Amino acid sequence: MQFIDTHAHLFVDAFDADRDLVIERARQVNVCKIVLPNINAATLIPMMDCCARHPQICFPAIGLHPCDVTQDYRTQLDPMEAMAANPGYVAIGETGTDAYWDTTHFEEQERAFRQQLCWAKTYHKPVIIHSRESLSRNLEIVASEQDGTLRGVFHCFGGTEEDAHKIIDLGFMMGIGGTLTYKNNPLSRILSSVGLKHLVLETDSPYLSPVPHRGKRNEPSHLPLVAAFLSQCTGHSLEEVGGITTQNALSLFRLPDAGSPG
Repeated sequence: MQFIDTHAHLFVDAFDADRDLVIERARQVNVCKIVLPNINAATLIPMMDCCARHPQICFPAIGLHPCDVTQDYRTQLDPMEAMAANPGYVAIGETGTDAYWDTTHFEEQERAFRQQLCWAKTYHKPVIIHSRESLSRNLEIVASEQDGTLRGVFHCFGGTEEDAHKIIDLGFMMGIGGTLTYKNNPLSRILSSVGLKHLVLETDSPYLSPVPHRGKRNEPSHLPLVAAFLSQCTGHSLEEVGGITTQNALSLFRLPDAGSPG
């Protein structure tokens, strides 16, 4: 049984002291692949260094995080398009919008998001969508841009059952991580009616650690805890959760087969 972490920022400072050990711990619990979504222009080199050091397990995505969008966002975003065309990048993202931290540049966030959705269509890549306090707006944007070729994942899904079915109707998947394990989260009930074929697993490391590690640094080795909780709330065996979500991730990101060397 193997797992794929479809969202982890292993290149950030939180892992500088033990990055290789973190990746080895992931391997030991059968986390066989990890997708690394970019954040901004400054994280490109650390991200690529991490992937170069661990090419069999770490796969980069290219994009500009909405929280790093400013009035002059194009100075960061435009140079990334050449990288978006490179087959070495498995996805566009992390992109989307964020209405939680600061909405000063929300219009710019939307424009940057649309530009990255255009890249996803042009270069035939999935898109990783951030939607904190802005899921409804992101659904509207994706619906307006969907031409039948857009695909991807709504990262850290935390919407309603209606939202889940809108995502499915758009041809997208939902990323499920540590928040699923938090007390009284209605997500466990919602996912029981959604079906595993629409889900991929993620950690969002170093953030959003699952119980019993909540409040501490998250890392990909915690992914089986999320899978186990998903197993409990959906009634599927852990083997089914691992197998189906792994195949979903392999297909979505067109990764090498989980059993291959990479």
